[in-house]
Amino acid sequence: HASSLRDSRHKTHFQSLTMASRLILSRLAQRAAVPRLTGAAAASFSSESTIVPGVGLGKTSTGLVGLKVDHEAIPKMITKYQALLDRMANSDMPEDAFYRTTMEKVIRYRIKAAQDNPNDPEAVEALCNCGQVEELVVQADDEMEVLEMYLAGRYWERVKDVDIDVLHDIQYNPDPADDHGEDEEWGDTPDQQAK
Repeated sequence: HASSLRDSRHKTHFQSLTMASRLILSRLAQRAAVPRLTGAAAASFSSESTIVPGVGLGKTSTGLVGLKVDHEAIPKMITKYQALLDRMANSDMPEDAFYRTTMEKVIRYRIKAAQDNPNDPEAVEALCNCGQVEELVVQADDEMEVLEMYLAGRYWERVKDVDIDVLHDIQYNPDPADDHGEDEEWGDTPDQQAK
């Protein structure tokens, strides 16, 4: 009887600690400093009054050392990627240079993703599939450095077009069991031939 009384006291004590812990955690969560934007910055994000921890305005960490959360990343993306397009347009790099045509496609896609989803960084990240919006801003900065190097070295002049002879008679076989024809005999292995 004494042990069951002691067990029930421990259980009650544990339950009260658990309830107290929940209460403390909920109060801490309510008091937690969540970065809040004002003015135009706040208007560019959702008009909902509820901030979800870890999402949108509730995001407090990128999870990457040295890369801070930037709630203005989407407008920065648009500005920086447009600067890349402008720099290429104002350069003497030919419009048909492979680097330029490739980068213009990527850049225009990212700008469109950002413009179509100005209040949804997660959607921009999913569409671009190259990291968080903060990383996409860093990538734009890095690409500007590469572009300046490419322009200074005039690397498009060093790349020569290559004609590649494409085999047109290759056919796709959707049945991997039929890759080698009808029961072909492959002969002995080198080990068997040596005997």
